[in-house]
Amino acid sequence: MSKVGKLPVAIPAGVTVNVADGVIAVKGPKGELKQSFHNEIDIKVQGTEVLLTPKDESKQTNAYHGLYRSLINNMVKGVTEGFSKTLIITGVGFRAEVKGKELIMNLGYSTDFIAMIPDGLTVTATPDGKVTIAGIDKQLVGEFSSQIRKLRKPEPYKGKGIRYEDEVIRRKVGKTGVK
Repeated sequence: MSKVGKLPVAIPAGVTVNVADGVIAVKGPKGELKQSFHNEIDIKVQGTEVLLTPKDESKQTNAYHGLYRSLINNMVKGVTEGFSKTLIITGVGFRAEVKGKELIMNLGYSTDFIAMIPDGLTVTATPDGKVTIAGIDKQLVGEFSSQIRKLRKPEPYKGKGIRYEDEVIRRKVGKTGVK
């Protein structure tokens, strides 16, 4: 049995959880999320918690047990609080701006990068180089922020590029004078 899967998921006030036909739906003040699941895990809503029990003890079922518990917990947290990631753009002339459903970034290349903002996400860019990505779906927030970071990863010599707010870049010493 999974250590993570054994823990019940608490349902706060104002959140409803419905399980039907292989789909779990979580509805809260910020929106609604749906997730399909395998029939190897039995999901029950009892009072103010969601309990997950595996139907057998195979290795794959134990993996699903912990996975679905984490997914349901993230769904409940997303519809109540939401998720956000902050990216910091560092470099001379590097900037980002939001126009409608597009994130336009100048990252030191000859052309600008234009990223379409997915539905369900809100993106804000400040003039000092901070881009905040927020939404109720943790997977979508993480995926979009990683795609933006991949456009110009931070380099270790000058620190230029796009990094997460809590990320620490290990700086390297450049070449010393050659005789």
